[in-house]
Amino acid sequence: MGGDSDPFPVSVSSLLFPSKEQTISQTLSSLRRSALSIANRLHSIETDATFVREVAEYYNLPLVANERCGSWYIPPDAKTGSAYFKSTDGHTGQWDFSFRRLNLQILPIARKHGGCIIVDSTRRGKLMPDSLSKTVPIWCAVINRALFPSDTAYHPVQFPPNFLGASEESQIEHRIDGFVESLKSLKLDLDDLRQQLGRPIRVAWANRSYFHPSDLQKGDAYNLFVLCSASRRVHGAEMSEGGYIQGAGDDSEGWAHGLTPPVFWAHKSTLATTGEEDLPELIEKLVEGHRKLDGGQQATLIAPTGNLYISPTDPRLNEGGAYDLVIDCNGKPEASEGNAKRLNLGCGVSKLGSRDLRKHLHKVLAFVGSQLDSNPSLSLLITCESGKDLSAGALLAILCLCYDDEGKHILFPHPASC
Repeated sequence: MGGDSDPFPVSVSSLLFPSKEQTISQTLSSLRRSALSIANRLHSIETDATFVREVAEYYNLPLVANERCGSWYIPPDAKTGSAYFKSTDGHTGQWDFSFRRLNLQILPIARKHGGCIIVDSTRRGKLMPDSLSKTVPIWCAVINRALFPSDTAYHPVQFPPNFLGASEESQIEHRIDGFVESLKSLKLDLDDLRQQLGRPIRVAWANRSYFHPSDLQKGDAYNLFVLCSASRRVHGAEMSEGGYIQGAGDDSEGWAHGLTPPVFWAHKSTLATTGEEDLPELIEKLVEGHRKLDGGQQATLIAPTGNLYISPTDPRLNEGGAYDLVIDCNGKPEASEGNAKRLNLGCGVSKLGSRDLRKHLHKVLAFVGSQLDSNPSLSLLITCESGKDLSAGALLAILCLCYDDEGKHILFPHPASC
């Protein structure tokens, strides 16, 4: 052999093998991914839903999902309504009463049933989400003061027991009157809202650690709002919980592969008996199957207009040009380039999507003005993945800025300023 050749190995220690060793960090990451599997999430959701059902039976009250997480824990046939209380409105130092999400839709539910159970969850380490410990209590105090000014016993903020510090409770309490005045400035019909609710609100909490107050039930003098945190509190890592995941339904866009609560509840047995590696493909088939079943649904006409429609995104809805114009909040912008009758905004999903929509609203309004100013009779379909999220926001902006109270399109000299 030539002198430049490598010598043959003469011992086992000199043999070189490709390294298959993982660092401790890589090993822990792999174990965590395994613990957070789709199968574990779905099993955890079903386990937590059992607790939610027990709470509903105990209080004999209807279930209201705090979206989006809450809907995972309630079978569709047991869900009476939805609420939108953000945990961020309860974050320390950021306490707020949302005027974008007034949640007035739950007032008549409470009057009809004597209250309701608002269901939410939170991820590892917390007993309950900020939405249930602070955001909803703030909302209840504002509603009580605004609608029942003489029932002062219900005016203080009702906090969960031994959960917040005295300083934080005091700071929240001091903000309530300001929120009430801001609510009154909206010029809502408070007498009508009072009729819808009927009685002031009392608050109770239900979680795996306690029911508080333990002896509180529905009463003739108040509506009882039970704030139910569905998940069991986990102190350590998921790996130590035998597959249980606290708050498994949270941030589902990151793990669900398009699975939705209705599809999950319709096929939970099939999903439970499918291996992890086969779940993404199965989910895709189930979701597509439900889309086909829903294909006969038509877009909803928004009264009093005669030309604005809203629906979930579905290419079949506009087959044959059923609608003159289309705004797709989630569609890829490049797919609508060169098509003057279509606007794709390319918004993301979840919280990022709402931010994207705010950035693109000027495009929506310019599109509406450029098309409808010349022909107000053109039909306009507005869509997003759910038909209830970004499309509703875009539609509301169009209604407020481009239509009058009778549902007639308002003409502007500059369409882009519509």
